[in-house]
Amino acid sequence: MKDAIDSIPAERSLTSEEFANRKLIRPSLSRGENHHAHSAPAPGRERNDRDRAHNHTNGGAKKAAPPEHTNAENFYYQKQMQSKTPMILVLHDGEEIHGVIEWYDKDCLKINRTGGAPNLMIFKPSIKYMYKESEK
Repeated sequence: MKDAIDSIPAERSLTSEEFANRKLIRPSLSRGENHHAHSAPAPGRERNDRDRAHNHTNGGAKKAAPPEHTNAENFYYQKQMQSKTPMILVLHDGEEIHGVIEWYDKDCLKINRTGGAPNLMIFKPSIKYMYKESEK
């Protein structure tokens, strides 16, 4: 056993000149079916930053489209309806409507107003923005 250890050559230290002349070899990091012609560098050509960024961020595949509906709007309306939050709706013409959201659908909101003012049904496209009355 001692003979086997003695037969291993001692490592020689590399000078900085020898170390700098080494060429770095990077394996292709493509995954599964995502093999593309541009994912592996051509012989004699180093990868540039754009190739590296493209292959590492999405594996060469197209980015998936965002979902059509996130239900964030529905969640917001439900929360305000359940807590009966006093809201201010500002219309495109600058008019402010004060009230509580009673119900909604895909096209409009029904607003219950206080102080004897009539309740309103407002089309969503006519609303510029809305906010809680407490955030005034």
